[in-house]
Amino acid sequence: MKLLHPALTATLALSLALSPLLAVAAPTAAPVRAEIDTLLIQLQKSGCQFSRNGSWYSGEEARTHLLRKLDYLEDKTTVQSTEQFIELAATKSSMSGKAYQVRCSQTAAVESREWLGKQLTAIRGAGKKPAP
Repeated sequence: MKLLHPALTATLALSLALSPLLAVAAPTAAPVRAEIDTLLIQLQKSGCQFSRNGSWYSGEEARTHLLRKLDYLEDKTTVQSTEQFIELAATKSSMSGKAYQVRCSQTAAVESREWLGKQLTAIRGAGKKPAP
């Protein structure tokens, strides 16, 4: 039995040790990413405000923030669904753990999970074709 050269053995061992660190999540499927983008554009255009960590932001600022969180999330894992995105990135601050809220016009603020869930239902409903 022939042994590997010591340098090759060391390189192989190092490669195997580092392989978990080099792993990259598979990209989010195009239909899921498109649905997330549509949802965030809806938030941006809604005229509603978005609260995180006690401060209120415009829909545009909220969209920018949530896109950054999505990018971070996609570096770590594959986002399987829009619901998973909402749960992992759009419901609470990863820093403080405080729930995000959405406030539209003079209505009371609601948790972002509820607001985004209703918008997602509407988006999906709009995409359905009427029965013949």
